[in-house]
Amino acid sequence: MPQHTASRQLRWSLLAAPVAGVLILAGCSAGGDDGGSTGDGDGTAAGFSVMVAQANDQDDFYAQILEQYSEETGVEVEVIPYPSDAYNSQVTTQLQAGNAADVMILAPGTGQPISVITLAEAGFLEPLDETSAGLIPAGSEMEFQIDGETYAQPTALTPVGMVFNVTAADEVAVSEYPATYEDLLDACTTARDGGKTFTVLAGGIPFNTGLFSMLISATRVYAETPDWNAQRAAGDVTFADSGWREVLEDIIEMNESGCFQDGAEGGTFDSITQGLGGGTSLTAAVPGSAAASISQATGAELNVQAFPPASGQEAFTVTGANYAWGINASSDDDVKASAQAFLDWVAEPDNAQAYAELSGSVPITGIDPETLLPQYAPIGDLLSSGSYAGLPNATWPNPAVYDALGIGVQGLLTGQKTVDQVLADMDAAWDS
Repeated sequence: MPQHTASRQLRWSLLAAPVAGVLILAGCSAGGDDGGSTGDGDGTAAGFSVMVAQANDQDDFYAQILEQYSEETGVEVEVIPYPSDAYNSQVTTQLQAGNAADVMILAPGTGQPISVITLAEAGFLEPLDETSAGLIPAGSEMEFQIDGETYAQPTALTPVGMVFNVTAADEVAVSEYPATYEDLLDACTTARDGGKTFTVLAGGIPFNTGLFSMLISATRVYAETPDWNAQRAAGDVTFADSGWREVLEDIIEMNESGCFQDGAEGGTFDSITQGLGGGTSLTAAVPGSAAASISQATGAELNVQAFPPASGQEAFTVTGANYAWGINASSDDDVKASAQAFLDWVAEPDNAQAYAELSGSVPITGIDPETLLPQYAPIGDLLSSGSYAGLPNATWPNPAVYDALGIGVQGLLTGQKTVDQVLADMDAAWDS
């Protein structure tokens, strides 16, 4: 299949984080200043609008699940997609202007501009019901709740990892995914000898360099110290004097070992699309849903792997409730009630499973190895045993910490930053 076709079908979701335009499911008017549409007086609930992240025309799983709801209930729903690189600013700008959609896709916690707690503290989000509260994964309450009130409903569990192109690996005699970090460095050499690279990195996009760093931190930091973020908040640890130093040193070593594509420091999401989808690179740090998308688009075999542990470390990975539905506090009451009814519907086990299958994720209702999508088989045991951390930045105190990480890694690739400087920048951002 042509490479440009593969490109159109990739799903990066909010981790790329939303093509201007409007997809009308049932012809209702948008929310915002007028509070959205209302019922027709025939007992039908009020319609509502939903603002979502959409990386390309095929990235429509939010629209698909909302269309199912509209068809089943008769409720009118308008889906408003925005490009990944504009979504965060669109959400915050429209909330401040009072013309945002009735429902939005948000990031749990505090570490991003569209984080749930940040927006809730600013008064932009409506408290949700007990059904929504019941879906919050244990230990993640502080990412969704303030003083016992729930302000967003997680959509699904989203494993994030090294998506591995098995077909491309076979072409250069990398017979299996590396079991250890040391094996990974050997595989980088083997891939280069075969005319490919082991990892394609969007080095010019801080979001991707930050994500890649967090994947490495699973074994270097959080496997041994699951409460590292809490310790950092208490002032008991720092980035400079912790396993985060090893994370950044590994990235430098991978770069020097030829693990990344040439010009990785200027790489974009198109680089990932072309490298992983075109089979010129064996892995990329992206949402696990990309494995199924690329397989469908290219016919190649792909799966999701954890970043390999270093000597003496245990396998560990990253997953969590990385996206959430939130309701606009300024919408009309009947619209907010209708939106909550949708959240209750999508929380039902069958509908949660349907959403997970559409989005390439894991149902928020629980991890069952028997129902995991095939691409997650390599990390199925880690998921079912709880051997994973949530995305670390979800509970970092502000977006500046993640910015310092992502921009700092780009600086490591260009030689304009040192490990000490990046770690100091992260600590300073945390304490600011």
